[in-house]
Amino acid sequence: MVEQQASQLDAVFKAVADPTRRAILARLASADARVTDIAKDFPMSLNAVSKHLRVLEGAALVRRTVVGREHVLALDASAMAEAARWMDHYRRFWEERLAALDALMTERTKKGRKK
Repeated sequence: MVEQQASQLDAVFKAVADPTRRAILARLASADARVTDIAKDFPMSLNAVSKHLRVLEGAALVRRTVVGREHVLALDASAMAEAARWMDHYRRFWEERLAALDALMTERTKKGRKK
């Protein structure tokens, strides 16, 4: 189970590491869209956009629904929740460390002024 979670986390970070994929996610955050509509927003081939979409689907960030001949994509941000929890853990870690460093530096500054 832990290995599966790590793999999913890796897939999410890989997916959001690319600016084109982040732009696709931002586009889908406002509304579902057909693949061809998304492709119009980018200066690349439909095939290139489709490759980006497959990465997003592999990370479970995008759901595809086929309606007749049209492929409609929707954002599924639930996969980002685990990534957000992982980052939050390290945010708290660094906030604690930086607060301790600040306290130490404040104490040393006060001692230096007393001399």
